[in-house]
Amino acid sequence: MIDTLVIVESPAKAKTIGKYLGSKYKVIASNGHVRDLPKSQLGVDIENGFKPKYITLRGRGEVLEKIRKEAKQAKHILLATDPDREGEAISWHLAHVLKLDPNSECRVVFNEITKSVLKSSIKNPRAINGNLVDAQQARRVLDRLVGYKISPLLWAKVRKGLSAGRVQSVATRIICDREREIMEFIPEEYWSIIAKLRSSHSRRTFSAKFYGYNGEKVDVRCEQDAKAITMRSAEGQFIVTDIKKADKVRHASPPFTTSSMLQEASRKIGMTPKITMSVAQQLYEGMEIAGYGSTSLISYIRTDSVRVSAEAQSAALDYIKAEYGELYVPARPNVYRGRNNAQDAHEAIRPTNLLLSPEMLRDKISSSQYKLYKLIYDRFIASQMSDARYIATAAEIDSNGCSYRATGIKTVFDGFTRVYMEGKDETEDKETELPELNVGEVLQLIELKPEQHFTQPPARYTEASLVRALEEKGIGRPSTYSPTISTIIDRGYVRREKKHLIPTDLGFIVTQLMKDNFSDIVDVSFTADMERRLDDVENGSTQWSTVIADFYQPFEQSVEAAFKNVEKIKLEDEVSNVICDKCGAMMVYKVGKYGRFLACPRYPECTNTKRILEFINVKCPLCGAELVKCHSRKGRAFYGCERHPECSFMSWDKPLNEKCPKCGKFMVQKVGKFGSYKACSDKECGYVFRPTSKRSEKEKSIE
Repeated sequence: MIDTLVIVESPAKAKTIGKYLGSKYKVIASNGHVRDLPKSQLGVDIENGFKPKYITLRGRGEVLEKIRKEAKQAKHILLATDPDREGEAISWHLAHVLKLDPNSECRVVFNEITKSVLKSSIKNPRAINGNLVDAQQARRVLDRLVGYKISPLLWAKVRKGLSAGRVQSVATRIICDREREIMEFIPEEYWSIIAKLRSSHSRRTFSAKFYGYNGEKVDVRCEQDAKAITMRSAEGQFIVTDIKKADKVRHASPPFTTSSMLQEASRKIGMTPKITMSVAQQLYEGMEIAGYGSTSLISYIRTDSVRVSAEAQSAALDYIKAEYGELYVPARPNVYRGRNNAQDAHEAIRPTNLLLSPEMLRDKISSSQYKLYKLIYDRFIASQMSDARYIATAAEIDSNGCSYRATGIKTVFDGFTRVYMEGKDETEDKETELPELNVGEVLQLIELKPEQHFTQPPARYTEASLVRALEEKGIGRPSTYSPTISTIIDRGYVRREKKHLIPTDLGFIVTQLMKDNFSDIVDVSFTADMERRLDDVENGSTQWSTVIADFYQPFEQSVEAAFKNVEKIKLEDEVSNVICDKCGAMMVYKVGKYGRFLACPRYPECTNTKRILEFINVKCPLCGAELVKCHSRKGRAFYGCERHPECSFMSWDKPLNEKCPKCGKFMVQKVGKFGSYKACSDKECGYVFRPTSKRSEKEKSIE
C-alpha cells in the first residue's frame, strides 16, 4: 500500500521529485496531457454553451491504466503538475480520470524543485483552481473554433495543409506589415562629417561629429553642403569651447522572464525559442548530475514576473558579498517592477542553488544546457548587484564657426557589469573614453572626413525582437511565444534567413485574406483585449462561456460570408534552379510537415521530391560525395552525406577539409569552454589543436 501517490507531467521531473520526498511517496508521470479535444472533429458543442468534448489522447491509454492501478493502492493522491493554467488543466483532467473531487485538497504547486520547497508544498495542498482551468479551457476552445472554422476556408480557397490561429495569424501579420514597410521605404540622403582629433598632451586620437553652426543644430542633406562645411572647418582651428561632465548610473536588468530569456538566448548564444524552451525544461525538471543525482537547476520557466523570493534574494546577496566584496552589494536590495499586464503568478527564472555554479557543472551537463544555465545564473546574480557608475563627458569644439561634439564615458565602478551585460538586437556604437581636455585648448586635426549615408528602413524581425513585440503588444502569454514562432515557420508563412524572419508569398496571401475577411482575428488590439478577457476568467470576474459567446456569433457570420465571397486564389510555386532527375522539369519549393523541400511540378505524373541541401564544401570520408548540414527533429544540427541513405556517414561535429597529423583521419570542429577548436574525429587518437599560445601536451608530443 502506498501512503501518497504524487502525479507530475514528465518522467525527469518525477525522478527529481522522488529523490527528495522519501519512501512514503511514490512519484509517477502522466507524460503531459492525458485528455484533449478530438483531432477528427470540432469537439465543441456550440448549441450547448460551447461545452468541450474531451477524449483520451492516443497513446495515453497504457499510461492512464498504470496511473489508475497505482491510485487504487494509494491512501492519498496529490496532483503536482506545472503551476500555470495548462498545468492546472492537466490536474483537472487527471482528477476526472481518477474520479477525484476537484474541490478536495488534492493539488500541490511549487515554483522550484528543491527539498525545502517540495516539503512545504506537500504539507499545504489545495483544491484545483477552477478559474485557472476555465481560463485554459476558454483559450483551447477559442483556438479550436478559429482553427477548425478558418482552416477549411484556406484549404478551399488557397491550398490544402494550411492553418489559421488566433495568435499565429497576428504574429504573421506583424511580420508581413514590417516587410511592407521595408518594401515601401524611400531612403533619404544625409551626410556626417567626422573630425579625428588629438590633444597636445595625449597620443590617443578621438572623434568629434559636426553638429551645426555656432551651437545651432544643422542637418547636412547633400554633398555640396558637406564639402562646404569640410572646407570651412579645415580653414580654422579646432578649439575646445565647453566641457560638461555628469555622473551616470546604470541599473542592472531584472532576472529573466520567459520572454527576456528567449530574447537573450537568441542574441547571446544563438538559440531559437524552440530549443531554448526545450533546454530550459530540462534544467527545470532535473537531470542526472554526477555526484548530485537527479537535480533541478532552475525555477519554473513559464513566467512573466520579475519578482524574487526573500530567501533567494538573501542567498544571492550573501554570495555576491563573499565572491565580489561588500561594494558589489547594494545598500538596499534591488526590487523590479514587471509589465502592467504581467500575471505575477510565479517568480522570475533563477538558479535554485547558487552553490552549483556554471563552471562546476561545465563537464557534467551538455553544451547547450551549460550555455543557457550560465546565462540564467549570471543574469540573476547581476540583477542583485550594485549599480554601475560612470562619468559622461561631452566636449563642444569649434572651428571657424562650425560646431563639433565629442562624447565619452569613463567607468568609475563596474558594479553588475562585472558579471553580466544585456545583449542588443542591433549593433551599437561602442562607448569610448575621451582624453583629458581643457576649455580653450587647440586640438590637432588628424583627419576630416565627410561621409554619405542614407536612412535605413526598419529592421526585419528576428525571433528575439518578435518575442519582444508580442509581449509589448500583449499578444499571447509566456507559454505561447515559442510554439507560435515554430508554427508560422513550419506552415511556410515565414522563413528564417540567417537570424531574420521574412514572410513568404504564402504568408502575404493568407494574411491579406485574413485582413479582408477576419479583421478582428488579425487585429493586434483585438487579440490583446482577448488576452485580457482570459485574464478576467482566471481572476473569476468573467464566465469563460460568456467570452466565447461574445466572440463566436460575429465570427461565424464572417466565416459564412468568406466562403461565399472569397475567390479561389492561384498560388504560384517558387521555382528553384534544381532540375528533376526523373523528368527534367525545374523543381519547385514546397512546404511540408518538416519544413521546405523540393518537388517536381509535374505531380502526380512525376512524384520526385528532394531535400534542400546545405553544402559545407567538405567531401564525405566514406564515399567522396559532398557533405551537407542537416537538422534532427529536435532542431540539433548534424552533418551527413548527400547520398543518404545509400551512404551512412553522420557526424554531430562539423567535419573539416583537414587530416589529423597523428593518424590521418579527418578533423572536426568542436566547441568547448574557451571557444572553438579542432580535434581528430577518432576519439582513440585524441589529437587536439587549439589556436592559442598554450598548446596541449598532446600537440607538443606530435611535434
